[in-house]
Amino acid sequence: MSEEKKENNKKPSVWNTYSEDDKSKLEKLSVGYIDFISNCKTERESVKETIRQAEAAGYKSLDKYNKLNAGDKVYAVCMNKSIALFNIGKEPIERGMKILGAHIDTCRLDLKQNPLYEDGGFALFDTHYYGGIKKYQWVTLPLAMHGVVIKKDGKVIDINIGEASDDPVFCVTDLLIHLSQEQMEKKASKVIEGENLDILIGNYPLKDGEKESVKKGIIKLLKDNYDIEEDDFLSAELALVPAGRARELGLDRSMVLGYGQDDRVCSYTSLVAMLEASDTPTRTNCCLLVDKEEIGSYGATGMQSQFFENIVAEVLNLAGQYSELAVRRALQNSVMLSSDVSSAFDPLYASAYDKKNVAYLGKGMVFNKFTGSRGKSGSSEANAEYVAKLRNALDRNEVHYQFSELGKVDLGGGGTIAYMMAKYGMDVIDSGVAVLSMHAPWEATSKIDIYETKKGYSAFLAEM
Repeated sequence: MSEEKKENNKKPSVWNTYSEDDKSKLEKLSVGYIDFISNCKTERESVKETIRQAEAAGYKSLDKYNKLNAGDKVYAVCMNKSIALFNIGKEPIERGMKILGAHIDTCRLDLKQNPLYEDGGFALFDTHYYGGIKKYQWVTLPLAMHGVVIKKDGKVIDINIGEASDDPVFCVTDLLIHLSQEQMEKKASKVIEGENLDILIGNYPLKDGEKESVKKGIIKLLKDNYDIEEDDFLSAELALVPAGRARELGLDRSMVLGYGQDDRVCSYTSLVAMLEASDTPTRTNCCLLVDKEEIGSYGATGMQSQFFENIVAEVLNLAGQYSELAVRRALQNSVMLSSDVSSAFDPLYASAYDKKNVAYLGKGMVFNKFTGSRGKSGSSEANAEYVAKLRNALDRNEVHYQFSELGKVDLGGGGTIAYMMAKYGMDVIDSGVAVLSMHAPWEATSKIDIYETKKGYSAFLAEM
């Protein structure tokens, strides 16, 4: 790479380097990706679709094996919200794995345990937002409801309302501009309060003059149409997300606009690379898709749980290689791409970025040697030796890539699951796709970056 092209902002767009065959492959990947993020808006939906695609590629549930051999393809699921896939390699697993890790949770509005109430002749759902959002972005949008309700007898009721063209949708209302003088003087963080992100769901009274008649009408609809009682919300996981499919963005159709691209853009490309990889790799390949990253990776399905470590122990045991020392060695000797999105340069907010160290849409896969905030606090910084090996593998496979930081040093920051894996002593670096409007209800990415990232993941599995 020539000196004048080393800065990300001076690199040419990747588009003009592509042959017609490259563009055809890119468009095929984009179609699958748009379907994935349009149909999978919760962790459960993402896991279900991952299992479907994995089984079509020859993967089987870990509990279906009594013994694992080189070439076997297995997956394990944690509470229907996290999943790990393994393609068993020829070498002993304790020599380390090649791990692609990403998260499948996204920012949204979750229903509270007792959500349904009536006020002013309206039925509403009370919510608690999930993840870091600008609350004012979530008002007056058409929203869909996704999730599950679990009855006391164990019956599972899947909910998906608002995606079909003839479905009703939901919304959070906003104060009309004519009466907004005081509201408009508030800080952006206070214009819409978290307790006011309640969902409008009905206005039709069951019987005129009866107390809470609109609420009673909703309760009747829920019972008649879904067999849901009001107290069933206590054992439900229901979220409100932007309604509608992801779309191609721009007159040139070069980009994708959709909900939840952080981090399903990395999850999908990791999954595709994993399913396309060699049937019997030298070192065991792993694809790890986890929950709860947006709120610190806590809980049983987050990266801070023992799920992954436990599954590695189970895999070693079925491969006839288990010992506590083998588990430790397998984790320490592994290499990982912690796959998460990075901020893309936005010319409308240029002052937030260091132009020499920011990712640009259309210029390839992104690597963050470190994340964190203000003095690298909370970051996991990749070793230079590992970065050098990775660069070599990417260059050999003609992957276009760029290195970046989230933004200017003292403006803020963010973290990923990298440091939770680095604690085992393995080599880890953050990688992924640049995103505009990250954490907004609708985010934008470049098709070229999505494709180059998939290529990068494939190169990592093949060469590292």
